[in-house]
Amino acid sequence: MHISLHGREFKPVDKPLVQAVFDELHAQKVSFEITNTFLPFLKAAEVNTYGAEIIYEKEDFIKSEMVLSLGGDGTFLETVGYVGSTEKPILGINFGRLGFLTSIQPAEIKGAISKILNKQYKLDERTMLHAESEIELFAPEKNFALNEIAISKTDTSSMIIIHAYINGEFLNSYWADGLMVSTATGSTGYSLSCGGPLVMPHSDNFIITPICPHNLFVRPMVVSNESEISLKVESRSNNYLVSMDSRAKVIGDVESLIRVSKENFKAKLVTLDGMDFLDTLRAKLGWGKDVRNRLMNTEH
Repeated sequence: MHISLHGREFKPVDKPLVQAVFDELHAQKVSFEITNTFLPFLKAAEVNTYGAEIIYEKEDFIKSEMVLSLGGDGTFLETVGYVGSTEKPILGINFGRLGFLTSIQPAEIKGAISKILNKQYKLDERTMLHAESEIELFAPEKNFALNEIAISKTDTSSMIIIHAYINGEFLNSYWADGLMVSTATGSTGYSLSCGGPLVMPHSDNFIITPICPHNLFVRPMVVSNESEISLKVESRSNNYLVSMDSRAKVIGDVESLIRVSKENFKAKLVTLDGMDFLDTLRAKLGWGKDVRNRLMNTEH
């Protein structure tokens, strides 16, 4: 089996855990390679990579059967950006905090690699977002997101106005700090922190969520993921910030529309046998920790 690894800078306390990943892959005689942006952090921490090859472009992932993301959800989203349209399966090992997308804990590394080698997993295909505009956003092959595409103000003073349309029909003008369009996968991310609803991962929906709206009656809205959502910004500073998962860019053109729709390729998440989204949801959000639930369990 051939595996690629990607990660970011990690804490010194996590070095033994990162090393354990490489040790186990080497012990199992797995062929693996490392992204060029991850390598400097591994060298600085003196992690033994067993002479692994280095990859630089997404085309280098072609020979990989799977990609391991070592870090938190931000690292996982960055990994999705690397993999892109190659649709290589990604497994996240959580060295971060919350970790909705990176559900494998460091203590489970050995068992996780064993399950991978024994094909004890399934691929969970997730819908992504695509953005296009007359202005240059990111590189054409990078205009996609697994979690959300967000527009927000660039300073701490005045809000911006985002005019939103669904399939060409006017929806609303949002006076707010910003607005995001998220996928069902992204409903547990930035959208959730802005008051958006939780949506099951394979729901055919997008969520339009305002960021700190000035009108209290403006609420998040769920729409079909077959919709095209068009956004136009008014800003006193004549600029705004566009972010797509882990990528962000200041835009100085407030005249052009940004059109958001469903991407024509998907992200493939590796789900090991025994993993379940609802289990992850309860664990990450602390559901069931209410003392009343424990009392009910003892009564039954």
